[in-house]
Amino acid sequence: MPDLFEEKARTWDADEKKTHLASSICRSIVEHVALQPGMAVLDFGAGTGLIASCLAPGVGNITAVDTSQAMLDKLAAKPALRDKISIACQDIIETPLPSRFDLIVSAMAVHHVEDTARLLQTFHQHLNAEGQLALADLDSEDGDFHAPGTEGVYHPGFDRAEFGQLLEENGFANVSFCTAHIFKGETKNYPIFLATARKT
Repeated sequence: MPDLFEEKARTWDADEKKTHLASSICRSIVEHVALQPGMAVLDFGAGTGLIASCLAPGVGNITAVDTSQAMLDKLAAKPALRDKISIACQDIIETPLPSRFDLIVSAMAVHHVEDTARLLQTFHQHLNAEGQLALADLDSEDGDFHAPGTEGVYHPGFDRAEFGQLLEENGFANVSFCTAHIFKGETKNYPIFLATARKT
């Protein structure tokens, strides 16, 4: 599998818009999920660890999953995460992890997965009983959030009602949405939602 983020990894953390987005999403997660010191967390599409770095002080341990080794290498180099995190460079839909988690978080990664229902089923499989989801992604947009021809983008955001129904159809309840961030583009703004839910 080609690493679509190999080049982007080099400058990812230097992009103020990306770090501001991650900070907003993390604040929203902290506001809507009761983090616990012993909590086991899966960060799906963890990238360079912007979300993990923010959540790490409030939880027990984090497993960072991504299909980009270059992004995970950046994450692994951060001293603040060294004792809190384990790394898995794999597609957990095709190769599930042996562990189960209390919370799965994801920031701007779900639209990079073609089969959303199967991804949610995979999340359900990886959660402990009563485990929680906190997924941040784009509201439905015209497809111009990403540059034309960007590889690995399967969805131009998600309709909240449809995404909520998909969560319920795949074993989640107590579904709730809020706006975590407004990403300011060159010509227009893009709302970013946070969806929270609990495994049934």
